[in-house]
Amino acid sequence: MTDARTGRTRTLAIALAALVAALVIAACGDSDTVGGGSDEDVQTAKGGKASGSVTISNWPGYIDPGKNGTVNEFEEKTGISLEYIEDVNDNNQFFGKMKPLLDQGQSGGRSMFVVTDWMAKQMHDLGYLQDIDYADVPTVEKNISDIARESVADPGRKFTIPWQSGLTGLWVDTKKAPGIRSINDLFDPKYKGKVTFLLEMRDTVPMVMMADGVDPETASKQDWLDAIDKINKATDSGQVRRWTGNEYTEDLTAGNAVASIGWSGDASLIGNPNAEWRKPTEGCTIFTDSMVIPVGAPNSPAALEWADFAYQPEVAADLAAYITYFTPVDGAKEVLQKSDPASANNPLIFPSEKFLEGCVAQPEPPGGPEDVQEVTDAFADATTG
Repeated sequence: MTDARTGRTRTLAIALAALVAALVIAACGDSDTVGGGSDEDVQTAKGGKASGSVTISNWPGYIDPGKNGTVNEFEEKTGISLEYIEDVNDNNQFFGKMKPLLDQGQSGGRSMFVVTDWMAKQMHDLGYLQDIDYADVPTVEKNISDIARESVADPGRKFTIPWQSGLTGLWVDTKKAPGIRSINDLFDPKYKGKVTFLLEMRDTVPMVMMADGVDPETASKQDWLDAIDKINKATDSGQVRRWTGNEYTEDLTAGNAVASIGWSGDASLIGNPNAEWRKPTEGCTIFTDSMVIPVGAPNSPAALEWADFAYQPEVAADLAAYITYFTPVDGAKEVLQKSDPASANNPLIFPSEKFLEGCVAQPEPPGGPEDVQEVTDAFADATTG
């Protein structure tokens, strides 16, 4: 019998799947699609002298807090008032919240938000995001690393500015489940009801495919569906405690989960001294979350000023040391080598080629919009049981 909470979760998942399916089909459609248009119709965010106040949305744990943190430093040095909101818990959930506003050319007061590159591309294809002239962010243009400048979703970085990159892998309570090193370990019956998976399809499904020896970069639609079928069985059996966005950190903190599929830089959100991020034995995926400016942004000059401020090596070094994701800013490592050698040598911030062996760029389901919708619908069903 489905209880009220499960029913609400299922309804939400199905609604989000429908939104994403509509997004995919519209983004792949012609210029008559809602919100769509040719490249000539795309607005470019207004730059210039920045002042006033600005509202920016980001993911939890993606900023160094406190009176000495980057937000306060920005306000003191620029005179701009910044309302920084941590309300991006999951790409699809955030899109579902924003879509009714974006359809009307509104942004809910936000002048910038941070989403993963694949979502940024789909939102831009729908006409929801403005292009960015890098001449308006000269510090970004000067200091962005060669690796961060590359993007399959946004070649040339026309509408995105990388915030951070990271890895999808395993968070493990090393006291309760020291032996977990593979994604396949999460399917072990002895951990039934004690593991969590991510609602982000492009994170979870590739990890399961890799654990079964499938290369996500060359995987077929059937490979995706087979992995989803395995996930579905785990959900139905109660193996998976729950499906989450960033709140998987709460289960690890409370001791309700012994392991989670999760993101490499979330240590600051997990209040469990035994929690450790591990690269699975079969490898991991690499993602980039980027700053974007929506159509209807009330103060894009101030948002661009924020991005430019964050790309100063000294500022980027402080951010990197706290949030422990890959920094996109050249020069940050040199700052940390002097001020914080431990962070400068942290492979979760500055990974070596050896550390990244077996890791692949976050993949997309193969095929056209109907194929992607089929995979998306199957995943929505699998996450709700």
